[in-house]
Amino acid sequence: MFKEHKPRTVVVGMSGGVDSSVTAALLKQQGHLVIGVYMKNWSEDFGNYGCTWAEDAEDARKVAQVLDIPFYVWNFEKEYKEKVVEHFLAEYKAGRTPNPDILCNSEIKFKVFLDKALALGADYVATGHYARVRQNAAGEFELLKGLDPAKDQSYFLYRLSQRHLSRALFPVGEFQKSHVRELARQFNLPTHAKKDSQGICFIGQIDVRQFLMEHIKAKAGEIVTADGRIIGQHSGLPYYTIGQREGIGVGGTGPYYVIGKDMSANKLLVTGDKDDKSLWTNEFAVSDLSWTGEAPDLPARASVGIRYNHQDYPAMLGKMEDGKITVVFEASQRAVTPGQSAVFYHGDRLAGGGVIV
Repeated sequence: MFKEHKPRTVVVGMSGGVDSSVTAALLKQQGHLVIGVYMKNWSEDFGNYGCTWAEDAEDARKVAQVLDIPFYVWNFEKEYKEKVVEHFLAEYKAGRTPNPDILCNSEIKFKVFLDKALALGADYVATGHYARVRQNAAGEFELLKGLDPAKDQSYFLYRLSQRHLSRALFPVGEFQKSHVRELARQFNLPTHAKKDSQGICFIGQIDVRQFLMEHIKAKAGEIVTADGRIIGQHSGLPYYTIGQREGIGVGGTGPYYVIGKDMSANKLLVTGDKDDKSLWTNEFAVSDLSWTGEAPDLPARASVGIRYNHQDYPAMLGKMEDGKITVVFEASQRAVTPGQSAVFYHGDRLAGGGVIV
């Protein structure tokens, strides 16, 4: 995990959850100087959406007390609002569905957080991600899937470069989640039984739809089926995503699934057939590309995942043209969604990814 065996200074991003708690415990056990930091990215100043930052920060502090390590709260609300929230809203306003955790990792955890930690003399930063980093024979750092396939979070980290990976530690990526829970009990950590957060990066659980409705003004419009029938009214196109079934608000013969958005006509396109061909495609374009190492020679084969927890499937990556590449799956995939990220793997190694357009 480390180039040398001597102790290093590691700043751990502690979210108040069990994974980052065990991360800190493991690194201290290995003899490193560990400093715990809670990143305050969100507070009541931005509105009350079920944000639990104070509770989570206190949980992280309690873990630090048990481990007898220094603990601090670093406030990145300004950076988070500018780099993550504003992009998040702009993408939804344009009819796309972004993934804020990916931006949080590249813009906050492994930019402002990493830079501040290094400026203060740290050698590494560590988080509770289920992912792994190794250095190959050529000296290049590789980003690998976590060993627990049900918890692998490498998808969220595809924007990390060699500089980031050389300074990143992901100790729990070597374990199954059940073992991490057991380690938390062995270390007597107060978070050992805390439920996993389903919220957004270092924010907690929020009602995304409520948040969008309060921050984006959108016009109601017609809900139209694939054969042109008007079956209801939507509350605003930004509030829906491709493949969505819940919350469309049409009764009768449903359920209905979102298959598209006609932004110019302000129409939400739906189908009552979950296997409708409009929900499936084998070809799409990807822009805003990022590679964890050297950019590969294209075209090239890879396995591609199109959302978090989506199985990656064999595909061909086309040549770069106008800043984009075309991805062609061997078999069609369901609900390929503009704004989400497509991530490219070779076995367990993540090579890079980009945004679906």
